[in-house]
Amino acid sequence: MTQYRHHRYPLPTVSEISPEPDADPYVTIVLPCYNEQDHVVAEVERICAAMDTSGYPYELLAVDDASTDATLARLQGVEHLFPRMRIIPFRTNGGSGTVRRIGTQRARGEIVVWTDADMSYPNERIPEFVSILEKDEEVDQVVGARHQEMGSHKFLRVPTKWLIRKIAERLSNTKIPDLNSGLRAFRREVSLPYLRLLPPGFSCVTTITLAFLSNQHHVHYEPITYAKRAGTSKFHFVHDAYRYILQVLRMVMYFNPLKVLMPPALWLIGIGAVKVVYDVVTDPVYIRNNTIMLLMTGFMVASMALLADLIVRSRNGV
Repeated sequence: MTQYRHHRYPLPTVSEISPEPDADPYVTIVLPCYNEQDHVVAEVERICAAMDTSGYPYELLAVDDASTDATLARLQGVEHLFPRMRIIPFRTNGGSGTVRRIGTQRARGEIVVWTDADMSYPNERIPEFVSILEKDEEVDQVVGARHQEMGSHKFLRVPTKWLIRKIAERLSNTKIPDLNSGLRAFRREVSLPYLRLLPPGFSCVTTITLAFLSNQHHVHYEPITYAKRAGTSKFHFVHDAYRYILQVLRMVMYFNPLKVLMPPALWLIGIGAVKVVYDVVTDPVYIRNNTIMLLMTGFMVASMALLADLIVRSRNGV
């Protein structure tokens, strides 16, 4: 693994640190840490340096997701140097979605920032994202939109992510430059009703994006650079891509089921109607079984769509 012996920001001395962290932070940064021992301290340094310079009162929640390496020990070893960092150790691995959900629930700041500890996202730009939310009350979430793919299996990841993003855009009627960026800032109060929808894995970022868009919360996309991650990726292409697709469909079904179910229902009914005409022309006294199956399936799916939409509209809260 890559060793980060020379850090971009010098480690502060104890005398340079205020003795007590801010009592009421404005920003909470949730940092999932899982087997990031070689660079987690460098990431903490970078985030804290940027936030200290910005002047925003903040807290950094470094959540160790039951790492099997020395990640937790490295964090505990520098805890005294970063008084605004709180370490939350998990006894069992919960996944990045679980970390972000619990971190957001425990956050004391009005603005919550999600990012990664793998040196891939430009975390020095976190104050810019906070500033956008602070200055524009109409914006509820700021997402770092990457313009390049630096992960492994690029020849598979790029077209797959493009397809998933296009499905999400089609179903949400919204242009989405980056559906699953790990760097984002949002208003905690707005996010609270949607936290229970977050899955435990990587698709949590997709979920929070679609939840905001589906409820007409304005999402601003800020272009960012994306570096090659440090350490080993935890993303498993086949498994996680499948979960991404399911999560997109699940979220749109949750908020707007007609978008998912009614188009195939109408197609089935339309094809069945054309088939009825064909059957009557070829044999006026006999309608084939496959024609009846097409029509019945179409009407059943349409009924399910209407029933699901009724449930969504009668639901209290989210």
